Amino acid sequence: MILLKTEKLTKTFGGKPAVYEVDAEFEAGKLYGLLGPNGSGKTTFMKMVAGLFYPTAGKITVMDGLSKTASKSKVAYMPTEPFFYDYMTVKTVGDFFKDFYEDFDPEWYKEQIEYMQLTPDLRIRALSSGMAAKLKVAVTMSRRASIYMLDEPLNGIDLVARDKIITSIIKRSAPDNTIIISSHLIDIMENLLDEVLFLKDGRTVLKGNAEETREKNGKSIADLYKEVYA
Repeated sequence: MILLKTEKLTKTFGGKPAVYEVDAEFEAGKLYGLLGPNGSGKTTFMKMVAGLFYPTAGKITVMDGLSKTASKSKVAYMPTEPFFYDYMTVKTVGDFFKDFYEDFDPEWYKEQIEYMQLTPDLRIRALSSGMAAKLKVAVTMSRRASIYMLDEPLNGIDLVARDKIITSIIKRSAPDNTIIISSHLIDIMENLLDEVLFLKDGRTVLKGNAEETREKNGKSIADLYKEVYA
């Protein structure tokens, strides 16, 4: 089942395309890598799907054409930017999301913050970058969404935190949802991905099943990444 489809999706800023005519389909039950260095269009693509940017041209179809309001309720998007207030605690972050999203699962959130070793009464201002990254993933994945989009979830954190974040993401994967992760950390991500979509200067330069792509090119995804973006 196709949960998300884009057709010639384009976004320009000041006449310069950040994303240009991207055609892509995202199926249920799969984990996708939206790959490319900074400035390749990954964040702009995600923000259009999340409804934060309006496309300059092209089309986005979520869940067989739900209305914009309904489709937003099916998409859980985690941006790179912090989206908590400093005065909040780990617990009140969950309360905040529960008030905003009907699909938020408090029990899942409680389980995830325990797994991430985040104390409920810890204030946001006291979190390290690694702790903040784990909290962002925990609260985003605590929604029972159909499409999860995580923008660079592994940036700037240590190996232990990365392992916990990866485990949390995998645990949420199910036959009725799709997970899209943007990253340039290909060595870490490669073994997680079912499908890959390479963006360069906002354009699609390579896409397809990860295993088939490796076999066709006789190279790992990481080696292909180095080749494309060298």
